[in-house]
Amino acid sequence: LKMPAAVMTSENYNKLLEQCETQELEAPGGVATPQVYGQLLALYLLHNDMNNARYLWKRIPQAIKSANPELTAIWAVGQRIWQRDFPGIYSSIAAYQWSESILPIMEALRESTRRRAFGLVAQAYTSITAEAFAAFVGHSVEEAVRGVVSQGWQADPNTRMVMPQKPDPPPVSLVPNEQQLARLTDYVAFLEN
Repeated sequence: LKMPAAVMTSENYNKLLEQCETQELEAPGGVATPQVYGQLLALYLLHNDMNNARYLWKRIPQAIKSANPELTAIWAVGQRIWQRDFPGIYSSIAAYQWSESILPIMEALRESTRRRAFGLVAQAYTSITAEAFAAFVGHSVEEAVRGVVSQGWQADPNTRMVMPQKPDPPPVSLVPNEQQLARLTDYVAFLEN
């Protein structure tokens, strides 16, 4: 299944994932094509579904793995994700000439990893060296710093430190509970009278 990268949305990826799972299940002799295995493995990584990725990797016959270096390259990316080795994820993605059916998934994976890294840094750090930050997001130091400064982060060129802007706290979930509690209190008060 080939789709131009521009057309692929998360909904398309979900559909493609379902199609690949079906193709694997219905494959003659229970052995799918290398392309189905490759797309399925890459899509599990894109969805950060490491359990299914690991089980799939164990299920793929050794002969198919040996004959298809792209599968091994996809799994190398998966191992970096498993180890939360952000710089390793980007370098593993960049290290291989992906086929047309895998390339858009790997590009989407790189972007989603980058977004995850931005979010994690914003939550976990009050300041971080520009170099470490750049490695987390897979950009050059200049690109990384320019990108976050445009989003309101602070950067100190003298200390080479980046200060994340704290993400807005999620809406406080107490509100519905307080409302429920107030309603319950009203209800109990009503029953007692």
